[in-house]
Amino acid sequence: MHASRLLTPIALAVSLIACSSIVRAADEPSPAPVKAKPIPDVPFFLVNDNRLTYSYQFTATDPGAYSIQPNGTINGTTAKQVYSFTHFDVWAYGTNFFNIDMLKSGHNDPASPCSPTGTLPFGQTGACAGATEFYGIERSTFGWNEIFDTKAFKIGPLRNISFEVGADLGTANNYYAPATNNVVAGLQFAFDLPYKGYFNVAPLVVYNIASHKSFLQCGLFNPGTPGVTCLADGNRVFPPTWKIETNYYMDLGFLPESIRYFAISGRVSVTGQKGDINTLPALSGPGRFSTASKIEVNSEPIRLTFDASKAFMGPKYSHFVDVWVAYRYWKNKFGLDSNATPGTCTIAATGASTNSCTEKSASAGISVKF
Repeated sequence: MHASRLLTPIALAVSLIACSSIVRAADEPSPAPVKAKPIPDVPFFLVNDNRLTYSYQFTATDPGAYSIQPNGTINGTTAKQVYSFTHFDVWAYGTNFFNIDMLKSGHNDPASPCSPTGTLPFGQTGACAGATEFYGIERSTFGWNEIFDTKAFKIGPLRNISFEVGADLGTANNYYAPATNNVVAGLQFAFDLPYKGYFNVAPLVVYNIASHKSFLQCGLFNPGTPGVTCLADGNRVFPPTWKIETNYYMDLGFLPESIRYFAISGRVSVTGQKGDINTLPALSGPGRFSTASKIEVNSEPIRLTFDASKAFMGPKYSHFVDVWVAYRYWKNKFGLDSNATPGTCTIAATGASTNSCTEKSASAGISVKF
């Protein structure tokens, strides 16, 4: 048979098969396109931690609050119940920390209009309720590694360098009616410690917006000349000064797994002198009659925390409920010279300490995360 006659039916068969395949393919539904997995939204806060705390300070102090006991000794301490709300978050460029305390004193630190029984009787004395104090602190950091999109500031144990800003606000309803309004700014150096711990140190500048002190107010403690020997509203603006804040935290990860429920933490802040507490340095006098401010050391050098929720409910609930004990040391409280400042830190007539301007107190508390 001629080759061309053989190829013709073969080509026809191939064509029919091809057409049949095309028709069949057209009749079949097209496969659904494969959708890419959606990219999960990144939360604004990478960490968002909120806690309520109740604590008890056994021998706290409040400058100028003291009583003279029947045996002649001076009691300058008062127990304080402390109710706290604490917030901490981490976001793309840094951190935010906020804490507010409501402190309720015992009768040795009475609320207005009573004055402490050991002081001069400017106000009533008697069984007034203990004073109530509110104190808030806020700190925000902006990390250099995050701002400049680099790892240049992570060297060895140094994890980051940050800009830090914040504020301190406080007020109390005792007879002295103190109030504090400060803003701070500076740097923070963050270091890593073993067992997921950290150590932060922050050199800061403190700018005082206004501090109210009733003994500077005209007509109460002195009937002087406004703006010369007394202040019309009792609000004093102190010159800027320096401050160094440090804090640390570390789980005790070296303990056996069966008892790995403990952590230690602490903080220390040192604040420079801020000038004379009185309105005029000439009024301060020498030695024990001085009212010049001193370097202030405010510390809780160690706090031992027991992770109760992890111990009784499992690792899933770690640090939902913490029980802790701590020790507090506060030298020259609020910058007042504990060895001078007559009428507050010392008894003017004798120079004896009122034991109210340096605080040495154990404390205990419970914190609940929500």
